[in-house]
This record gives sequence, C-alpha cells and structure tokens, in this order.
Amino acid sequence: SIWMDVGICFILSNTPLCFQNLFRETYIEQKRGETSNDRNDRAIRVAVKWYNEHLRKIEDEENIQVIFLTNDRTNKEKAVEEGITAYTCEEYIKSLTANPELVDRLACVTDEGKEIEGGKIIFPEHIPLSKLQQGIKSGIYLQGTYRASRENYLEATVWVHGDAEENKEIIVQGLKNLNRAIHEDIVAVELLAKDEWVAPSSVVLQDDGHNEEDIENEEEKENILKTSVDKDMLRPTGRVVGIIKRNWRPYCGMLSKSQIKEARRHLFTPADRRIPRIRIETRQADTLEGQRIIVAIDGWPRNSRYPNGHFVKNLGSAGDKETETEVLLLEHDVPHQAFSQAVLSFLPKMPWSITEEDMKHREDLRHLNVCSVDPPGCTDIDDALHCREIGNGNLEVGVHIADVSHFIRPGNALDEESVNRGTTVYLCEKRIDMVPELLSSNLCSLRSNVDRLAFSCIWEMNHKAEILKTRFTKSVINSKASLTYAEAQMRIDSASMNDEITTSLRGLNKLAKILKKRRIDNGALTLASPEVRFHMDSETHDPIDLQTKELKETNSMVEEFMLLANISVAQKIYDEFPEFALLRKHPAPPPSNYDILVKAAKSKNLEIKTDSAKALAESLDKAESPTFPYLNTLLRILTTRCMMQAVYFCSGMDNDFHHYGLASPIYTHFTSPIRRYADIIVHRLLAVAIGADSTYPELTDKHKLAEMCKNLNYRHKMAQYAQRASVAFHTQLFFKTKGVVNEDAYILFVRKNAIVVLIPKYGLEGTVFFEEKDKPTPKLEYNSEVPSLTVEDTTLHVFDKVKVNIMLDDSNIQHQKMRMVLVEPKVRHQIVRTILSFSNLKKSLCGKIEI
Repeated sequence: SIWMDVGICFILSNTPLCFQNLFRETYIEQKRGETSNDRNDRAIRVAVKWYNEHLRKIEDEENIQVIFLTNDRTNKEKAVEEGITAYTCEEYIKSLTANPELVDRLACVTDEGKEIEGGKIIFPEHIPLSKLQQGIKSGIYLQGTYRASRENYLEATVWVHGDAEENKEIIVQGLKNLNRAIHEDIVAVELLAKDEWVAPSSVVLQDDGHNEEDIENEEEKENILKTSVDKDMLRPTGRVVGIIKRNWRPYCGMLSKSQIKEARRHLFTPADRRIPRIRIETRQADTLEGQRIIVAIDGWPRNSRYPNGHFVKNLGSAGDKETETEVLLLEHDVPHQAFSQAVLSFLPKMPWSITEEDMKHREDLRHLNVCSVDPPGCTDIDDALHCREIGNGNLEVGVHIADVSHFIRPGNALDEESVNRGTTVYLCEKRIDMVPELLSSNLCSLRSNVDRLAFSCIWEMNHKAEILKTRFTKSVINSKASLTYAEAQMRIDSASMNDEITTSLRGLNKLAKILKKRRIDNGALTLASPEVRFHMDSETHDPIDLQTKELKETNSMVEEFMLLANISVAQKIYDEFPEFALLRKHPAPPPSNYDILVKAAKSKNLEIKTDSAKALAESLDKAESPTFPYLNTLLRILTTRCMMQAVYFCSGMDNDFHHYGLASPIYTHFTSPIRRYADIIVHRLLAVAIGADSTYPELTDKHKLAEMCKNLNYRHKMAQYAQRASVAFHTQLFFKTKGVVNEDAYILFVRKNAIVVLIPKYGLEGTVFFEEKDKPTPKLEYNSEVPSLTVEDTTLHVFDKVKVNIMLDDSNIQHQKMRMVLVEPKVRHQIVRTILSFSNLKKSLCGKIEI
C-alpha cells in the first residue's frame, strides 16, 4: 500500500504487485534462477525508485522523501545498496522521538523459535507442522481444540477432532505438558502411557504471583495436583507437542507494573483467567496503571515463562461502568459497533404501512383477540397468542411470531450484519440488538393496537390439548394487549374479569398445563438455575436491589406454546427439506457427566438413575426430603451442570436430531426472529414450504448452512457468557455499598482445598478457599466418593447448609471478587478466603427449557 504524510511518501514491502506488473516503467521479468520471492522484492525496489524519480519531477513536490519500510533484512540491505532510504518498521517508529508512545504498539518480532538471551529453557520444542500432520495421519498424535481451565492455570483439556470417542477429551496437566498452548488453539497432543494418566484436578490454582521466572514454585504446585488421586477418576492424559493453528486475539486486562524503578518490561494480566499473563515493553506504565488496556500476543519463546506481546489500546479506567461493559463485550467477541449506513440503507422508509402487495400471500387475522405476554419493560416483542372456541366445539390456538424475514432479505448488508451478530445480547442495563432498533423495537415488535406482519402457527385442538390440525400462514395481526407475566396472571386469577383477552388467557393456561404434564410424562427434564434480576437507580443506573427471578404460571404457559410451535415447525421444514432444515439438538450427556450428581444424591441416601432422560426426570421427582425442602432444587441445579450444550445443525449433515432435555425427536427455533438469526432462516424455509416466498441458492446449500450453524452456536455461547459477566460486575457494584452481609448458603461442590457454595437469596456462587498465601494451612482431607472435605475436625458435605459473610474485596482492581467468611459451622484454626467465581456458571443455563 502507498500513502502520503506531511512531506513523506511511504512504500511498504507488501505493495500490491499489480502496481509493478501493470505499469510499464516498473514491470520486470523474473531472472533465471531467481525465486518468485526475490523477483517480487526486486520489483518493489524498482517501484520505490520509480516513485522517487516521479515525485522529483512534479512541480512544488521536490521536498517529498520516499521511505521504504520492510522487516525483510535481506531486502532492506539490497535497498540501501541501491541508494533507497529503507528502515525496518521498528527503526522508523523509534526515530519518531516526538511520539515515543508509538513504540509500545510495535509487535515483538522475536519468533517462537528465538529464545530470550540468557534465559533457561523451560518448554519442549514444538514439532514442525509437516511432521505433526504426518503424525496425526498415522495416529501417533491427536488433533484437537485446547481449552484452558478457569479454576486451575496448570490444567487444560483438549477436545479431540474426529471419531475417537473414547479419547474425545484429553487432560493436560503441568506447565511443560501445556507447552505454550493458549485457550482455543488447535493443537497436536501425544497420549501418555496409562500409568501416567491423571484425574481432573480438584485443586483451585490461580496464577497470582509476580515472579515470572519462578519455575521451582510451579513444580511445587504441579506436585500438589498429583497427590491423593482417585484411580477410578483417571482420564486419558497427554502433552501438547505442537501448535497447528493459533487462535490469538487482542486481550483486555490490566498492567501489573514492575517493582523495578524505571523498568520498561512489565506483565499484563488478562481479564480472562484462561489466558496466561503477557510480557510487554512500555514507557507508559505510570499512565496505564489502573487502566483497562488491550494487548496482543506476538510470540512465546521456549525459555520464557510467559508469551511476549505489545500494547494496542487504552480502554479507560478500571471499575468505570462504560469501560467494564466495553471489556466484557470485547472479551466475549460480541459485535457491538453502531449499525453502518450500508446496513441502515436497507431499512424501510418511514412512515411505513402495510400495502396491498404485502397482503398478497397473507391472511388477515386482525379480528382475533391476540395478546402478548413478556417480562416488564420488554420492547422487542417477538410473539403473541390467541385461543378461542370454534363452531365444532374444539379450540383454535395460535402462536403469532414477528415476520422479521419480510424486512431482512437474503444477501443484503442488513442480512449479512444480522447473521454475523447471530443473536441479541442482553446485559443487565443494556441490550446489544441483532437488528437495528427500527425493526427490533418498532416495525417488527408486536406491540398492542398497531397492525403488524406476522408468521402464524395455528392448531385446532380438542379440550385434551390433542392436535387435530396444524396450519402455517403469513398474516397480519393487531395485538389487543401487551401484558407482563404478572398482569396476565392477575387476569387469569381474577374472579371479576371475563373479557375476551382474559378468557383467551385462561384457555391457553388450561391447555398449557396439559401439554406440560404430557411432556414431562414423556421424559422431558425440569431443571433449575439460579437467576437474578437487578433493580436499577433511575438516575445513576447503579443496582440498588438484587433478587432471584420469580416464575409464575404464565411463564410456563408461554413456554409451552413456544415449544409446541418450535416442534411443529421443525417437523414441517424437515418434511419439506430433509437435507436443508436448520434444526436444534440437545445431545445426551456421557454417563461420566453424572458422577458428581449420583454421588451427591447418594450422600443424602437418594438414588438418581441416569439411564435415560425419563429415568432421570422420575428420579428427580422422587428425590425429596421432608426436612430439607430445598434439596430437590439443589439436585436440579446440579443436574443442569451435567448437561451438554444444545446446538444448531443442518439436517443433511447429521443424523442425531434428538433433543434430550425436551424429550423431543425433533426441534428448532422459530419463535424469536427479532433476537436470533437461526429463527430467520427457519422462517425462510417455512415460507418456501407453504408457497409464501421464493427460495435462493444459499438456503438449500447444506455446507453453507452448516458453516452458518457453527457461527450461530459460537455467538449464542458468547452471548450467554457476556450476560453472566454483566451479572458478575453488577453484583460487585451492588455489594460495594453493602458492607458485610450475612447469608445462608448451600454447598454445591467440594474441592481438595475449597468448597463451592450457592447463596439462594442472591443466586450467587462462591468458591471458599481453606488456604491463604503466606499463612499456615489447616489440615484438609478430601473424599471424592462421599463427596466431602474435612477441615481440621469439621466435615463439610455437598448440600450442607452453611452461613457465610459476604463482602466485596477490591484489593485487586483487575479481578475484584466477593470475599466470604464461613460463619457456621465454625472451623477450628479457621483461615478462609473466598472468591466469587462465575466460571462455575458455565453450564447453568444450558439445561433450561428452550423457547
């Protein structure tokens, strides 16, 4: 590329070759014996010389100097010999003494094979890619995705790609075995001999030290991992031998300033505990201290405890709400930039109204008593319902979904932006929309008393909720009421209200109870997860109250009909497009996932059967204790953690359609197209199936649909994590002004050196550590079978009720945490510290009923 600055013209060494090849004065032939790379380098130098001469000939431009920037040492030497002013990028940036901060943004050009001078070799050498590929082909090595642990920085798992089901998950433990892999890298692993296999660690270890080369301390920690290993818990274990593909990205975090005066080398601590600390050089340490910054990794030499990187950007002060929100959006890769003009240009022009053309393939349903039921303050209303008796004594029930696909047409900029975003992300005090606000909160939102375009799924049912007929139609509706769950519940329960909307709600509620019972009888799971709602100050937007969400009958009523619509639509699009249907499945968990649940229940003299979803559901229903009513909820929360993640897939690329949690043979997402792109594709498929719209090539390309599903699954997962991170941050804000709070808690998990507790009042989880750095450690005995942890002479079991003091510990501004002190039972020689750990929530939502 070529660009102009004040009095300087730059030519980079990657100047497009079309400049050299298509211009007579700069065109050159390749010499005999000359490599293509050498020819290209020579062509660039010829272009530099021509440009220099060209500028000299232009009147009033005699002061412009041409500078050639290249990091190719040989190319630079030849350029200097030929009289060209040439620098490496680093040399040139360092020469700009008026802007010394630019030096910080230079990538560290030392590659992974080049060691830091004088450093001791720490890591084994990575095997070259060509040999790795041969080894993978012959079965010597396995290829997989590296996933670092949030709780233990010396442990990771590698999810193997392919069909080797028995080795799908490989444990990697210890600094040398991790061998410089970083979370989400694609790596090659060598499986260790069975006598070297280890069990997943029950120890919580976090890299909080400041001595970056203290390898002996790391070895001591690794020895802790190997003590008291239960042989029944051993898993396939391996070591990373090479990196197939790096998945590095810019990381948010904070500078850990060196204690050495005027030092330029410092450590950067990422916000994500799965990412190792990064060594950077900066002259701005004083300015950057206490700031959230972005750093990029450049390489990781074998003799360096941490990777090398460089400063990219300052985001703002740590703790500031806007800064922290920006961090969590960047860390979870949530696209949150303003919609571009190219995207907005495809929105309908205002004022908008329904035209005769719009009505050609639609049914006019504006006469129906349709209403919506949503959470308070909801503006992106996706769905509405109606129920009425028809002449033959049966019931007509309709689910009406916003017709977003009418406004978002395939292939334009609006469509491409929507598929990239994949989903709307709901944070505690803001929403990152998948589609522009004109659609999400206005034209597509099924608000009351306005005409709206919809896609309707209408059933004829008898009073036993048996479906007699199903039909799908594009429609126009006019919602008669936009209700909250509480308002709808009040209408149903009111003895004095008998208007048509209330009668419709009562009919829907009665049918929903029958549908839910039938679903549960078929083996559908009813699980639980702690969720909280914040009440915000209207002026400061700080959280002033926090409470767990209360579910009403009307929540279940809406859920049942959304589930039924999703199942009905899934069957229809699969019947019409068996190779191209976009469906959603929930895989059955492997039996080992249930170990912790079965053991926890057994410790309370309860049996949990996990042979099937139905057996599990029945076991959970029976698992009750008259003296411990909350036990059943705890078991269901723990069951949620055993579940696999539900995923989107293309029917032509898979043969397992079953949704384990719903006990349904087929399922999809149809009911939320304002906030999920998958639903838009399903709408398009359904529209083609009923002749209401035309198809297009990408809709019937199963390979492109499979790639799309991959992106949608990723966006959905990241949105969940971002939402939990927002809850974590607002919880810290809430407790910042609370001081010390004393609350009841229940033990969810026990570790070798800690217990994980749930505080029902706030829906919080905390990891209570029984050791303190530089303090004596109490005697700890861990029993994985019961499971229990004995601290001195006090034994703590899973599901035991305890009492804790909660307070915010903001001593580490990078990782502020909730500190808890165990109050009851009292532990002799009590040394307790607690970190609120939302990483344990990683599966808390995947077992919920999907709508």
